[in-house]
Amino acid sequence: MAKEIETIEAVVRTGTGKGAARAARREGYVPGIVYGDGKDPLAINLDYNKLLTRLRKGRFMSTLFNLQVAGQDDVRVICRGVQKDVVKDLPTHIDFMRTHRASRINLFIHVTFENHEAAPGLKRGGTLTVVRPEVELEVQAGDIPDHITVDLTGKQIGDVIHINDIALPEGCKPTIDRNFVIANIAAPSGLRSSDNEEAAAEE
Repeated sequence: MAKEIETIEAVVRTGTGKGAARAARREGYVPGIVYGDGKDPLAINLDYNKLLTRLRKGRFMSTLFNLQVAGQDDVRVICRGVQKDVVKDLPTHIDFMRTHRASRINLFIHVTFENHEAAPGLKRGGTLTVVRPEVELEVQAGDIPDHITVDLTGKQIGDVIHINDIALPEGCKPTIDRNFVIANIAAPSGLRSSDNEEAAAEE
């Protein structure tokens, strides 16, 4: 279930400060910095078009990348910030943090739902209401799950699914201590209306 690690390419940025960053942008790059893991920060440039394409695919901040920089050893990194132009909403600077396989990091992991056809509540016309399509988990950098799975088998109208109801992959744990809601099976609107009418009649 571990994710296949994507590769992202960069080049070392010569010079520091705003002048060097502006020069990089003029040449079609997005300036960035790689820090952490007890090593000196490394100033880099990333290809603007390739970075923009990857950003638009989504989940950039929750993806572990293999960073390739010419003349440097490959390193595993996680994005910790993307600065954007306030008007154009386009990337102007990016921060990466180095990790290693044993690093513990917090990431938002996608929630998938399976066995819809085995849920009596959905068969009766109920609606699956997803409260959290992603859940922030503390995971090991060397074994990041692609998703967590909610089994809807046997779920009835009115059932509420909490984080503690889900079997999380080994080594993963929620960053929030409380037993928060992931989803619920809501009654169809017609059934809700009839329930309301019955309640009003009883009163």
